[in-house]
Amino acid sequence: MAEMDTSGGGGHKKGPGVKKAKKASTRVDLTPMVDLGFLLITFFIFTTTMSQPTAMKLNLPKDTDKPEEQNKLKESGAFTMLLGKNNSVYYYEGQLAEQAANLKSSTMKKIREEIIRKKRSTPEEDLMVVIKASSESTYKDVVDALDEMTINDIKRYALVDISDVEEKVVSMSDATGK
Repeated sequence: MAEMDTSGGGGHKKGPGVKKAKKASTRVDLTPMVDLGFLLITFFIFTTTMSQPTAMKLNLPKDTDKPEEQNKLKESGAFTMLLGKNNSVYYYEGQLAEQAANLKSSTMKKIREEIIRKKRSTPEEDLMVVIKASSESTYKDVVDALDEMTINDIKRYALVDISDVEEKVVSMSDATGK
């Protein structure tokens, strides 16, 4: 609070030998201002909304009791991507042939060309991209694969667990550098 310093001097006498009275000085106490500052900071902290976590929107199919009622997929429209280590991608169309004869390899940077080729050669309602991550692939590889789906405007894709046979094929291909 503001205070007035009124000390120093009695009456107001004039004349020789009389000392002049000191002028009153003001001193401002800033303690309440600090309290107000903390109140304002507290108010803004409590009323501010924190940034909401962002997540990728995925449309998932409905669960069914009978496996026969699940979504069927044409073999000609299936494009499966197997994610390996060091940004390697192995892909095949349809079903994996005996001894993985139809398995082809690429990198994450070059897989876009194959996706575009498959998209052009297959009707949109039949095209389905299946993404399977091996135990040696990284989280970044999965995110990059999902980004490719968005970039290439692929409407139907699925993130599926890799089978044991595919896992072995990917690990052998990674080891041989196919």
